[in-house]
Amino acid sequence: MNMESSDHQTSGFSTPIGTRRRFFQWATGAAASIIALGLGVPLIGFLIAPAFQRRAQSWVDVGGVDDLPIGKPAQLDYKQTVKEGWRTTAVHKGVWAVKRQDGQVTVFSPICTHLGCGFNWDGADRNFKCPCHGSVFAMDGAVLGGPAPRPLDELPSKVENGRLLVMYKEFKAGLPKKVEL
Repeated sequence: MNMESSDHQTSGFSTPIGTRRRFFQWATGAAASIIALGLGVPLIGFLIAPAFQRRAQSWVDVGGVDDLPIGKPAQLDYKQTVKEGWRTTAVHKGVWAVKRQDGQVTVFSPICTHLGCGFNWDGADRNFKCPCHGSVFAMDGAVLGGPAPRPLDELPSKVENGRLLVMYKEFKAGLPKKVEL
């Protein structure tokens, strides 16, 4: 009997136990991994993508053009809804608008180009002044004095149906060229 068992082992007819089972386990695991990857990557992208998107910019109505005085800057305040990622907030902003004799309107960001302080219109001297470090700007935004490295930042604006529309943008302060944030 001992001889039969040794013949049976050397004849090559035996197969390892569980080989087919291990193959199917491996194949099922590989298929499940591919399906999970195929579903997981878009899902993760959907969840993470809003965090990497830039803030959507839109035109905002800041007032009537006829209400602006000619040759005198007016500070226009407005409320804007901003969507950042998953969060939506209401933000109060302001801009400076200057209406010229020909009816054209120029809109400036309310932030000084030196270090980002807010500036004001000085009606007596007829120029914009930044109280932080003494920068002075002409009505057209040109630098008249102080440490400001560039003129006031002009914002995109347009007039539709007698209403002034502005696209608010922020720029990096302290640089000689405009760099949008």
